[in-house]
Amino acid sequence: MTQSHTYAAAGVDVAGEGAALAGLLGWVRKSHAFRPKGTMGHLGVDVGYFASVLELTPELGLAVAADGVGTKILVAQLCDRYDTVGIDLVAMNVNDLVCIGAEPISILDYIAVEGLDPDMLEQIGRGLYAGAEQSGAAISGGELAQIGAMLRGARPGKAFDLAAVALGTIHPDKVNLGAAVEPGDVVVGWASSGIHSNGLSLARRVLIDAEGAPGLDAPLPGGAGETVADALLEPTRIYVKAALELLRDESVEVTALAHITGGGFQNMARIASSCGYLLDTLPTPPAIFQALAAGGVPTKDLYEAYNMGVGMAVTVRPGGEERALEVARSHGWEASVIGRATAEAGIKLPGVGLQSSGEGGFKPL
Repeated sequence: MTQSHTYAAAGVDVAGEGAALAGLLGWVRKSHAFRPKGTMGHLGVDVGYFASVLELTPELGLAVAADGVGTKILVAQLCDRYDTVGIDLVAMNVNDLVCIGAEPISILDYIAVEGLDPDMLEQIGRGLYAGAEQSGAAISGGELAQIGAMLRGARPGKAFDLAAVALGTIHPDKVNLGAAVEPGDVVVGWASSGIHSNGLSLARRVLIDAEGAPGLDAPLPGGAGETVADALLEPTRIYVKAALELLRDESVEVTALAHITGGGFQNMARIASSCGYLLDTLPTPPAIFQALAAGGVPTKDLYEAYNMGVGMAVTVRPGGEERALEVARSHGWEASVIGRATAEAGIKLPGVGLQSSGEGGFKPL
């Protein structure tokens, strides 16, 4: 009998995250008074969207986003392979920036290490460069911290953590929070490259640590010959150049972009419109997610933790979907129409019988 593996059992409390953050965010929002409207750098977007915007002048906004790689780093340590996590670090930040319509221009990284390992750092740098190349943003600086007393990882001496801040530019009048989404707008899903950089605590538990798990060197169940390690370390796809191309195309109106990361399609609840979304033609989940399901992860947890094959949800006015599909395919990945915006709030996934208000996880439909 297959053991059931939930996200909570892997140490991640999705349902309690909002309440846990409430006190922190209260103080964060109070700090906005230090840069009131009318001063350079006042906040043009409330916290909680994919990225924030600081208004520098009436013509120029500075978009900012911050994120890390999470426990995908432990997989890299177990495999002693570090050349892809830098791509993930760039991707998790610039994909958020482009959701508001900003063009990423710069990335500042923070690398904390248990001990100095020149080869490991060179590999991380190689990944950062590749991510910068794919996004068009330069790595403009960073910080290396040696904090061995604080870090322990999957290999002695190899513990490290990665985080970054990404900066972008946008005209304040062109910030896209999705407020213009209307019922009937079409949602196009741009395919993910796999598990991306969230939910790895659960994936490690199922595919590496659990009794009977295939292990890192085994072929991924249902895959195309890749190992479990290959599948877990596949870097996060960077959507920036395709998204900017679509946003700048005057023949199509992009009403919202949503980066599908931790929380899955619940990320679409961040969109500022009061609309909901009926996602009734989702693609077949890639092999990595099917392997997790076969390993005992309930459907609810899968859709709360993972992108399930869609890394970016692009909402366009009816008639714009063909161009959204074409742009994605021209950049080398698949895309499909996955649903539409509705007058009724919430996210509905009828194919798997789930619905969400955007807070507290999915519930039966």
